[in-house]
Amino acid sequence: MSALRIALYQPDIAGNTGTILRFAACLGLSVDIIEPAGFDLSDRSLKRAGMDYLAAVTLTRHVSWERFEEWRATSGQRLVLASTKAAEPYTDFAYRPDDILLFGRESAGVPERVHETADGRVLIPMVEGQRSINVALSAAMICGEALRQTGFA
Repeated sequence: MSALRIALYQPDIAGNTGTILRFAACLGLSVDIIEPAGFDLSDRSLKRAGMDYLAAVTLTRHVSWERFEEWRATSGQRLVLASTKAAEPYTDFAYRPDDILLFGRESAGVPERVHETADGRVLIPMVEGQRSINVALSAAMICGEALRQTGFA
């Protein structure tokens, strides 16, 4: 089990969250969901996307951003935000084995106060004119790079 964590800020789409939970289960990553989510966390599409992997993932639900930040303060872990507003490509960032990789809402990202809280901000470079990559694909790309750098610790 890796110490690397995925945090989802108020996710909107159950299928994407289920896909990320399945991905995390396969790689031994923990997932934090910062509520409120845009769907019921017992949603059928979440279960369909996560399949039988949901029982294998370590999932922590936080009732709000403030509660997540209180928890994080006690953990001492660094928060790395994936954002289209970031300047540093995700492949240039120096990850640590116990980073928390934060991904925003599919519809709106994260508010400015959350953006400012991050210890690091990374960007997936894209072709000009495109808005964003699916959050589950973004999580896979960035987690893959973080795991590669940290030796799949």
